[in-house]
Amino acid sequence: MAAKEVARDVTHILEDKEQLDAIARRMKRAHGQMGAVVRMLEEGRTCEDIVTQMAAVGKAINTAAFTLISASLKECLEEDKSNSAAVTAKLQKLFLSLA
Repeated sequence: MAAKEVARDVTHILEDKEQLDAIARRMKRAHGQMGAVVRMLEEGRTCEDIVTQMAAVGKAINTAAFTLISASLKECLEEDKSNSAAVTAKLQKLFLSLA
């Protein structure tokens, strides 16, 4: 039980600037797509069009989340810090929460 509590309190901040930029671009794209969904709803567009756009938003957000977790796992494994096992466990839990 103590190991689970430790893993819950562990944090990791992604330092890879290239990955951070890629994630930010994806989230900005998702933000724009969400605005499009609102406009489509207000304009009375078809359910098919709206759901297609919503699916694109969901995919963009999920891809950004998976990228964040995988890049963080990679950093954690490369850093070889004393708490890397706990950080890895926390990141794996986050990854599974997206499934």
